[in-house]
Amino acid sequence: MTESTSRIRSVVTAIGLTYGSTIIGSVVVAAAATLLAVFGIDVTARPSLRLVLSTVLLQGVTFGGLAVLYLKFRDLDVDFVPLTIPDRRDVAVTIAGIVTLLGLLVIASRIISSFGLESAQNQIVTIGQQNPAVFLLLVPLSFLLVGPGEELLYRGLVQGTLRETLHPARAIVLASALFASIHLFSLTGEGKLVYVGIAFVLALVLGATYEYTDNLAVPAVIHGAYNAVQFASAYLTATGGI
Repeated sequence: MTESTSRIRSVVTAIGLTYGSTIIGSVVVAAAATLLAVFGIDVTARPSLRLVLSTVLLQGVTFGGLAVLYLKFRDLDVDFVPLTIPDRRDVAVTIAGIVTLLGLLVIASRIISSFGLESAQNQIVTIGQQNPAVFLLLVPLSFLLVGPGEELLYRGLVQGTLRETLHPARAIVLASALFASIHLFSLTGEGKLVYVGIAFVLALVLGATYEYTDNLAVPAVIHGAYNAVQFASAYLTATGGI
C-alpha cells in the first residue's frame, strides 16, 4: 500500500468513525426508547429523560463499545489509546487546559457580541431551560461519560488513526474539524457555523494536550470540567442564581 493510499484510508476511517458512531448511537437510543415505550414510558414526551438516556447510551455504551470493537477488529493493543494515572506534568497541563478553554469561551463570546453575531444553541441547553434540574445531572455525567466518551472517540480513535499516516499537527486539525462538524446535528437557531467554529478552536486545545501528554485522561478531564462548568452556570442562570 502506497503512502498516499494509506493517508486516504486513514482519513476515510476517521470520517467513518465520526459519523458512523453517531448513526449507531442514534439507532441504539431509538431502540432503547422503543423498549421503554413497551413498558409505558414515553421518552418522546419526556425530553429530560431522553437527554439522559442519549448521554448514557451514546457517549457511554456506543462510544465505549465502538472503541473495543475497533481495537479488536484492527488487532490493536490498548496502548493505541494511552491512558494512565496523571502525573504532576499531566495535572499541570490539565489545569492549564481547563483555564484555556474557559478563557477562549469568554473571548469568543465577546467577539461574537462585538460583531453582532449570533451563536446557535445546543438542544441540551433548550431542554435544560425547561427543566433546570437536568443541568445538575449533567455536571457529574460530564466527568463520568461525556468527557471520557467523546475524548475516547475523537482523540483516542479518530486522532490516533489519523496520526498513523499524517503529521501530528494535521491529525489534530482534521480530528478537531470532524469533532466540530458533528455538533451541527444538535444545534438549533441561527449561527450554527459560529458555534461550530468555536467548537473547532476548543477541540484544537484538547487535541494538542492529548498529543503533548500522550495520556487520554488529560483531555478527558479538561473536556469534562469545561462542560461541567457550563452546565453549572446554565443551572444558576436558569434558576436565577446569578
